[in-house]
Amino acid sequence: MEILDRRLEKVAVDMERSQMADYVLLLNRPLSLIWRNLLAGIFRGVGIALGFSIFAATIIYILQFLGALNLPIVGDYIADIVRIVQHQLEGKVY
Repeated sequence: MEILDRRLEKVAVDMERSQMADYVLLLNRPLSLIWRNLLAGIFRGVGIALGFSIFAATIIYILQFLGALNLPIVGDYIADIVRIVQHQLEGKVY
């Protein structure tokens, strides 16, 4: 009987450590669950937008730096991009 009691106490401690009761309470309150997921999605979206902005700014900075060096390969590539954009703006098909 003592072994069973110790085993049961260990299971109870493990369940408390896994916060199973908090999870069940959260599932029983769907509005709270929806609210938490909505906030998590908003913050995740803001984080992705900020991260992409920083990444894009870094890439643009590097391309500007490379463009200032007048490297032949990079300069030709940038000139092709400018030419394509100008054709698109004029309404012509490239």
